Amino acid sequence: MAGIYIHIPFCLQACHYCDFHFSTNRKHAPEMVSMICRELKLRKDYLPEGEAIHTLYFGGGTPSLLTADQIREIHDAIHTHFDCQLLETTLEANPDDLEAKKLDAWLALGIDRLSIGIQSFDDDVLKFYNRSHNARESLLAIDKARKAGFKSLSMDLIYGFPYKDHSIWQADLAQTLALTPDHISSYCLTIEPKTALGVWEKKGKFQAASEDFQAEQFEILQQSLEKAGYLQYEISNFARDKAFSLHNSNYWKGVPYLGIGPGAHSFDGAHRGSNIAHNTRYIRLLEENKPAFRQETLSATEQINEYLLTSLRTIWGIDPAFLLEKFGWDLLKEKKKALSDMQQQGLIQMEYQSISLSNKGKLLADYLAAKLFI
Repeated sequence: MAGIYIHIPFCLQACHYCDFHFSTNRKHAPEMVSMICRELKLRKDYLPEGEAIHTLYFGGGTPSLLTADQIREIHDAIHTHFDCQLLETTLEANPDDLEAKKLDAWLALGIDRLSIGIQSFDDDVLKFYNRSHNARESLLAIDKARKAGFKSLSMDLIYGFPYKDHSIWQADLAQTLALTPDHISSYCLTIEPKTALGVWEKKGKFQAASEDFQAEQFEILQQSLEKAGYLQYEISNFARDKAFSLHNSNYWKGVPYLGIGPGAHSFDGAHRGSNIAHNTRYIRLLEENKPAFRQETLSATEQINEYLLTSLRTIWGIDPAFLLEKFGWDLLKEKKKALSDMQQQGLIQMEYQSISLSNKGKLLADYLAAKLFI
């Protein structure tokens, strides 16, 4: 069940927390689209032979900034060069881009799932983040998408905004739940060094919320969404009626995927790599039919550690039998004491030959995974 990820490296403006690869200069968008199509052709044999494409994901950046014709051009190139048996096609969108004509065009292409970057319903918070939309536009966007015919909607939220109490976060969750999306992705506000927030923090102009404050908001998130019928199937992702993101679930399960566009990552099952994260250089290389991709071969140890890290974040958890069969590594034997300690502390659950995190353990996911690394 392989997937293709298309990275669209353009944004209307720079959010103060974002460290993904993007540019606010869209002058070369037509050339970028053409070179993305060329890369699809050049790398059509990257995935294991016979792998059909079951999931397609337009991410970024802001894919919804492209015209409907530009999305169609990429979409057609994918279908030309790959065996597409699509079960899910997702497009990330900002609320202020959801025009009726675009929505209709996306649906006509088979895009059946929108991931909408709401982040907050508080206008002051949105301004602080330098988002290009306001709360009213978010509400209108959800309404437009549903009227157009989109049944699967995911909403992105950010928690951990520094404030005197949890009232803003509680209001954000209440408004989100009132809109009843089938999927919610929620991430902690992380301060990266090269972002505006990172620069402000270094200069003493901004202070992030404490770890305790962030943990409290994570617990409010878990409790609120569980009460509303959402299943936390991955640390940052919640769904009703099993409306899991198939594409992202495959990432966590180690399924091969092809990443196209500047800064995109790929994985063929044993090798991982990434494209150059520079728009102009990417375009120049592809114009010369040269690869913009750099590959690395993962050692068995790296593959095991990566599996532990990603699997522990999900409801499916770690499968010790899989590790023993594929790598000859006995997790239950090699990490017996660490697993016993975690279980006694109520951080993990061990049942049906799988190891998964308890709600308490989800607060320490990366730390616990590192304890199991080789």
